[in-house]
Amino acid sequence: MKHLLAPAALLSAAAFAAASPAAAQSANEKINMVIAYSADECPVAQPGEVVICEILVEADRYRIPSNLRYSDSPENVARARQVDEIKYVGDFGAMSCSPAGAGGFTGCTQKFIEAAYKDRAEADNVRFGLLIEEARAERLSTIDADAAAEQERVESIEREYLQRLERERDAELPGEAALPAPQDAPEKPL
Repeated sequence: MKHLLAPAALLSAAAFAAASPAAAQSANEKINMVIAYSADECPVAQPGEVVICEILVEADRYRIPSNLRYSDSPENVARARQVDEIKYVGDFGAMSCSPAGAGGFTGCTQKFIEAAYKDRAEADNVRFGLLIEEARAERLSTIDADAAAEQERVESIEREYLQRLERERDAELPGEAALPAPQDAPEKPL
């Protein structure tokens, strides 16, 4: 049984080695690794050259590479965050939200409220709120001019209506021209 497994293992190892990319490459081939943001930017491989082209999203063109973005190194911590961490050193007792000291639990609510306001200030819906506020201000900036134009239009319609009524009052009724003008009647003594 041992003799049967050994040749099978050798055959599978040989097949695996022949299929690996390292076995396919010769020692004199040049490897060109390129990061591109569209397929058009990938260079064409020349004879004796292997081109590996990684196509990334266009939005990541000017970002810090992903392998450098996140680091737990203390040098990469923002100064503001370091100051916040130092601010709470030695913070214990009443209103501290710590297990140390009497009344340490009393500041937890305040910390939760501060964290909620911080999350709300940094949330995406804040941007929508700003956009809504800008749109409202833009609409309100034209409302006075629109109202003045509408008022002028209504007043001109009213003037035309009143002028038409005056013309109709002053116009003679049919058959009215045939009547004689009223004469002054003598006054009767009292």
